[in-house]
Amino acid sequence: MAFSATFWGVRGTIPCPSPTHVLFGGNTSCVEVTVGDRTIILDCGTGFRGLGKDMMKRPGRDATVLLSHFHLDHIAGMPFFQPAYNPEFSFRVMAARFKGCPNIHSILASQMEPPLFPVPMRTMKADLTFENFRPADTLILEGDIHVRTAALNHPDGACAYRIDHEGQSLAYVTDTEHIPGSPDRNILDLIEGADLVIYDSTYTEQEFACKAGWGHSTWVEGIKLCQMAGANRLALFHHEPDHDDAVMTRLEAEAQSVWSPVFAAREGTTVTLT
Repeated sequence: MAFSATFWGVRGTIPCPSPTHVLFGGNTSCVEVTVGDRTIILDCGTGFRGLGKDMMKRPGRDATVLLSHFHLDHIAGMPFFQPAYNPEFSFRVMAARFKGCPNIHSILASQMEPPLFPVPMRTMKADLTFENFRPADTLILEGDIHVRTAALNHPDGACAYRIDHEGQSLAYVTDTEHIPGSPDRNILDLIEGADLVIYDSTYTEQEFACKAGWGHSTWVEGIKLCQMAGANRLALFHHEPDHDDAVMTRLEAEAQSVWSPVFAAREGTTVTLT
């Protein structure tokens, strides 16, 4: 059964449409995972808009949406997602419930209320359901797809996902801040033996030293974790907005010189798990 990941948004923090950000892309976090005829969407950043336009042309009319957390760069695409306004579509939206955090619906709806947005969520005609779960829960999706979850070190909380089906696995680990010299056991357990790990590689080592508490990691840490956990391949993700194509090309080459099964995620590309 085909198992693939398509990157619709790979940038972190804020979209950066620019002639200098064409090769890797400027939209924020959104990854479409296809397992056979099932669709799982990881985050609803501005890349969610492009995915929605593409979905309007397809026969499939339902998907599961897994949110890592609710910072704007991961939910800002929701108001512009065309299928959500179409009654033919059905979406199950899920996210971890952290202490003090409102429910999913209220958070997503709030960004669509005046004076922030002119069209309220209630105008969406698709069948939308919203479900919270506890970090570390295992979710069983239709088609016998198992999704393990893990809490991450990020302001206001964030959740990582591992999608397993018929011996293949993909882990989505963004946004997270590592502690130097102390590998995150939650992440190591989650990515053990994974075929593909999509990891928060926002900063260089030099940048990370000045960004304590900002909630992000580096490609160096991503490689360390993958090697420790025996993961097969690493996608660098959540690119820093100021890292233009020239910088990203250099960083990818540096990472590949350390560990060859690594690449920088590019918007619009699809990776098939084998």
